[in-house]
Amino acid sequence: MTGARVSARVVLLDEVGAVLLLCGSDPAITDGTAPRWWFTVGGQVQPGERLAQAASRELSEETGLGVNPKDLVGPVWRRESVIDFNGAVTASDEFYFVHRTRRFEPSPTGRTPLELRYIHAHRWCDGAAIDDLIMAGQRVYPHRLAELLYSANRLADDSGRPPRELLSIR
Repeated sequence: MTGARVSARVVLLDEVGAVLLLCGSDPAITDGTAPRWWFTVGGQVQPGERLAQAASRELSEETGLGVNPKDLVGPVWRRESVIDFNGAVTASDEFYFVHRTRRFEPSPTGRTPLELRYIHAHRWCDGAAIDDLIMAGQRVYPHRLAELLYSANRLADDSGRPPRELLSIR
C-alpha cells in the first residue's frame, strides 16, 4: 500500500438539491470487466495547495465550473478509506466541501489524461436517484450520500456560516 493520499471533494448541488455525480471505473482493468461506481467531484491535493484551492481546481478540471475557493462551504465531512485504483492500493483521507450552483452540463475539456480514461458519465441525482443506483447494484461514494444530502443542502443554504464541526463519514 502506498502512503496516504489527501483529497478535496465537492458535493456540488443544483438549485433543487440534486448532487452532481461522476461515473468511473478502474483504468487498470482494460478487459471491459471493471465495475463502475458513482462519486463526487474531486481529487488529490497537490503539494503546497490548500484544501479549498484543490477543491476549486478539481471542480474546474472535472466539470469546467470555475468557483472561488472562498465560495466553498467547508470542509464539512471527512472520510478515511482504502482505495484500490489504477494498480495501487492507497490510504485515502478525503475532505468534502459543499457548493450550490445552477444545473449545467459538465465539460470534460479540463480533465487530465487519467480522468479522461476513467470518468465515463455524469448525472445529477437526488436522494431517490442515488437509492435507485444502489438498488441496481451500483456503488456510490461516499456511502450514505442519499442520507447526507439533506445536511449538504442545509450547509449550502447557510453558506455564510462555517460548519460547527467536521463530520466523519464512510
